[in-house]
Amino acid sequence: MLTPTASIKMPRLTSRGTRDERVIAEECPVALVFDGTTMAVLMATPSDLTDLALGFSLTEGVIDEAGEIEELSVVPGAGGIELRVWLRPRAGRRLKDRRRRLVGPTGCGLCGIESLAEANRVHRAVARQISLTPAQIRTATERLGAAQILNHATRATHAAGFFRPDNDDMIVREDVGRHNALDKLAGALAALGTSGRSGAVILTSRISVEMVQKAAAIGVGIIVAISAPTALAIRTAEASGLTLVGIARGSDFEIFSHPAGVRR
Repeated sequence: MLTPTASIKMPRLTSRGTRDERVIAEECPVALVFDGTTMAVLMATPSDLTDLALGFSLTEGVIDEAGEIEELSVVPGAGGIELRVWLRPRAGRRLKDRRRRLVGPTGCGLCGIESLAEANRVHRAVARQISLTPAQIRTATERLGAAQILNHATRATHAAGFFRPDNDDMIVREDVGRHNALDKLAGALAALGTSGRSGAVILTSRISVEMVQKAAAIGVGIIVAISAPTALAIRTAEASGLTLVGIARGSDFEIFSHPAGVRR
């Protein structure tokens, strides 16, 4: 069985009464299966799925590095897609010690967590290696907007990009779910051997606590988003050493934590 495409043309009726087709973002259940046991079921865009599996494994603490995955396969089925991850023995034993189940629909990245402490986890303080100028923040958001190929076609997806001040190329991943987009980006960085400390994560979504937690897990020290953060996201970023820049629109933005990450 073939993996679904990221988008599909579907019929529509316009307000003018005409019938034609529109490109629509695809969404399907994606199960993260570790050593034969399902750990999470996400509603996701069926693209960059190996990045999703690797990034989820890193940001959710299943593995500490990509080398702890022994085998990864994408298995489409009638009811959805399974991302089958086989761990090396040490990581597999560590996973068995965890009592955690996740069920994450598009709008909820923390559903299924069984511990309040887990929901409020704070990673070790990140070691930020860069800072951004206001001009670079504007460049980063503009570059992300231009790179959203799937969203340009569908107007229905989020994006997460990785901006490096000394590099003209931005690594971008898109998904109907903002958490999934960030996990895909984390996986792409790991696959390329790119350190999160070398750049900033740029988001099209609001900055919620789980977005801060995921960014911190891969060592990112700066998050920039076009929307605002939540109060818990700010407190978590402050505790984790992350610079949060929100409501970044053109030359305007607001800094909510660790302002040293933005230099004037």
